[in-house]
Amino acid sequence: MVSAPVIQLRPATSPARMAPNGKRFFIWTIGCQMNEADSAKVAAMLQEVGYRRTEDENDADIVVLNSCVVRQASEDKVAGKLNALARIKRERPGMPLVLTGCMVTNQQDALRQRFPHVDLFFDPSDFGQLRRVVPELDDLDDDLADLPHYYAPESLGLAGQAGVTAYIPIIYGCNFLCSYCIVPYRRGQETSRPLADIVREVEGLVASGVREVTLLGQTVNAYGRDLPGEGQLPALLRAVDAIPGLERLRFLTSHPKYMSDEIIDTMGELDSTCEHMNLPVQAGDNEILRRMRRTYTRDLWLDRIERSRRVMPGCTVATDIIVGFPGETDAQFQQTYDLLADARCDKVHLAMYSPRPGTLSARWEDDIPQEEKSRRHRAIEALQEEVCTGLNAVRLGTAVEVLVEGRAKGRWTGRTRGNTLVHFDDDRELLGKLVDVHVTRTSPWFLMGEPAGLPR
Repeated sequence: MVSAPVIQLRPATSPARMAPNGKRFFIWTIGCQMNEADSAKVAAMLQEVGYRRTEDENDADIVVLNSCVVRQASEDKVAGKLNALARIKRERPGMPLVLTGCMVTNQQDALRQRFPHVDLFFDPSDFGQLRRVVPELDDLDDDLADLPHYYAPESLGLAGQAGVTAYIPIIYGCNFLCSYCIVPYRRGQETSRPLADIVREVEGLVASGVREVTLLGQTVNAYGRDLPGEGQLPALLRAVDAIPGLERLRFLTSHPKYMSDEIIDTMGELDSTCEHMNLPVQAGDNEILRRMRRTYTRDLWLDRIERSRRVMPGCTVATDIIVGFPGETDAQFQQTYDLLADARCDKVHLAMYSPRPGTLSARWEDDIPQEEKSRRHRAIEALQEEVCTGLNAVRLGTAVEVLVEGRAKGRWTGRTRGNTLVHFDDDRELLGKLVDVHVTRTSPWFLMGEPAGLPR
């Protein structure tokens, strides 16, 4: 993940608060969309007291790193970045260096020993801790909860315009204890935000020009289970769908156990809810799923996918897979391969197993050789390329609705309601517009085409 662009803020409540203070901030983010949303919140806080974003940490008056520990490679990248920033701290010892994210939770004492040049460590979403190094934030006591979690496209040279899409956290933490996952130990138990607060935030985003919202959570479809009488995810989807001006609504990441008929049926009923299901399966063998502590079977996952496609014709599917889990035999891996061949997912987020200290599976022998993990990884990649080539080929000559999110290599780029990436050429200003694109070229990973009709 790259660092999040600057936030487009609501109108200032105090001219003095928004007066430029000449200071700049740099935020570096790695990990999931929840981390991106947290980084956006930090940026919103800093902008609210007059800071401006810089793309160069050497020019920053404060540097914030948002960390991920889902895989060892992610943690190693964070450590490398922190070590590289030690030079800047030596040259400018008064510049606050801050670390947040999942790497911090329950690790602050050890991290202080390891990275003594870091000024502040704060747990994910514990935004108030920033006041310890940014005294200007003391004035935000009454407003912190109202600051948005969304991005403005300054990286596209369009600062001052509202972002097109937004990530909105709706539930924090996770109550599942999957044997390979460190996240519950770092983000705690599930805590849902009040429905009214979420609706109010989305209303503000839409009023600022946002057209697509993605609701976030480690287990997003557990939303509301800890809020008796508040309503669960279907009620929230209906409330957000009713907001005038919102074109598209998504949510991730879901757990198959909580993907109820009511959620799927609600998705099919609502105009804004996109025909896209993000439902991690992780493995296709029931014994591996049991040892992963995933609490469902392959048949349940398949049933949820089949129902989604029946209720929402044309529904696209994204999933997650881990290969090389401890004890995974060739036959068990083949079960995963066959599941994906049958399900024909539009996107597979693929990872090779690596033990995370503090998890149950870290106590087990990591007995699958790296060469075999890589072989299995390549096999799934090749299968997925073949599947996606076929899925996208049938879209040749059709028209797809694209929400334009920005430019990439000189072309406009955006996504369909099914989350397929589309590129096209056009001289008009189309950021944030819905454009019907006639598909003229397909590939496994994206579509290309020509605009047809008037943007809207």
